[in-house]
Amino acid sequence: MRVYPALRAASAVLLAGASATWFAGTAVAAPEFASAEDATVHPGVVTTTAGDCTSNFVFTNSTDTFLGQAAHCAGTGGPSAISGCTAGSLPLGTPVTVQGASRPGTLAYSSWLTMQQIGETDVDTCAGNDFALVKLDPADVSATNPSLPVFGGPTGVDTDGSAPGELVYTYGNSPLRAGIEQLSPKSGITVGTANGGWTHEILTLTPGIPGDSGSAVLSSNGEALGVLVTLAVAPTTGSNGVTDLSRALAYANQHGDLGELSLAPGTESPSASPLSLLGGLGG
Repeated sequence: MRVYPALRAASAVLLAGASATWFAGTAVAAPEFASAEDATVHPGVVTTTAGDCTSNFVFTNSTDTFLGQAAHCAGTGGPSAISGCTAGSLPLGTPVTVQGASRPGTLAYSSWLTMQQIGETDVDTCAGNDFALVKLDPADVSATNPSLPVFGGPTGVDTDGSAPGELVYTYGNSPLRAGIEQLSPKSGITVGTANGGWTHEILTLTPGIPGDSGSAVLSSNGEALGVLVTLAVAPTTGSNGVTDLSRALAYANQHGDLGELSLAPGTESPSASPLSLLGGLGG
């Protein structure tokens, strides 16, 4: 997880299917997903590239299935690498170990590598766009389900951002928690935005820690808000920065080379409620 004085650091180095469904506005043939109960690959499993991270959501194009993670999970510059437009990264094609998969996945997209390739110069985009995709081996797609554990969803992509005080839900799987599942789900609120809207700042009962980088963050209605990427020590100590998924996915579709990518909605209805804020004190 990248740790920054203000907002920008999340850990990388320490860090059942229907025949057709609706994906972020486009009806496409759905992969034959496993049921949520039987799936061994799903949002929240650990991915290991340059270090251990937590996967966020499942994505698809007309051919392949991907797990999302943070771009800095493949970073080679350490926690001090702040700008994705200059930070080092392992190349596309790097094997990625995916918890629960029978075979390694492949790093198929990195916002960091893409921004460097096209010469991105917008400071906010360079700082806030921290998103990557791991292509699953075809043999593991049938063992995959896109639902977020505990909370259910996502129901779609959140496109209207967040306001201070909005409820959020996230699921981290840092190996530092020694596999204690009860410590993975967390509830909290948004406390602001940064990087021109690219980054949402959230505060949960206990913050995301190294190894939680890449975690899925849901808005209060079960939509996919973003990807947990940073741990702040100021101005709000212990808050986490979250890359806005709608922007990151649009950037990948505009500048990436994977065709039209869409979020795969969960098969389980969102189950989070404000009462969840009273639980998860260890997470």
